[in-house]
Amino acid sequence: MKAKKTAIIIIGIIFISILISLFYQDVWDRNAKLLKEKVLSIEETVEVVYLSDITPFEWDVVYFFDPYTSKDKVYDVIGYKWDNINETVSEGMNQIVFLKDGKVVCYLYGYPVNNGYGMVFTGRDHKNVAAMLEAEDNTAFRITRAEGILYLKNIE
Repeated sequence: MKAKKTAIIIIGIIFISILISLFYQDVWDRNAKLLKEKVLSIEETVEVVYLSDITPFEWDVVYFFDPYTSKDKVYDVIGYKWDNINETVSEGMNQIVFLKDGKVVCYLYGYPVNNGYGMVFTGRDHKNVAAMLEAEDNTAFRITRAEGILYLKNIE
């Protein structure tokens, strides 16, 4: 009887752990999905947006990493290592990291064709591997659409 009760408890713990892992998402993943929803909901008639107006989360600084930037260089710029980072493997891929109080709050990675949108910021270089933008800059981005993909590029 005691062995049966122990087995039931262990199975229950495993079941709860599986449920938690299925529904738990890191803050940067949740915010990336929220940002994607917000960006893709921009009306066709809109030509210019401010990044601060389309980010549904708080952030202080965002880094737009150059193609082929290594994980170590990204970690060096960000200031710490965090889970689930990838390296861009070709031109045209986005690797964008939003920070709030020094912690990653949103991580965008991949090709615009796969994400449904892409973002480009040509601005201040940071450690020669990323362009950096601060939230207080309130930078405007021009919207273009091509082949069903929405592109945002800062207005210089």
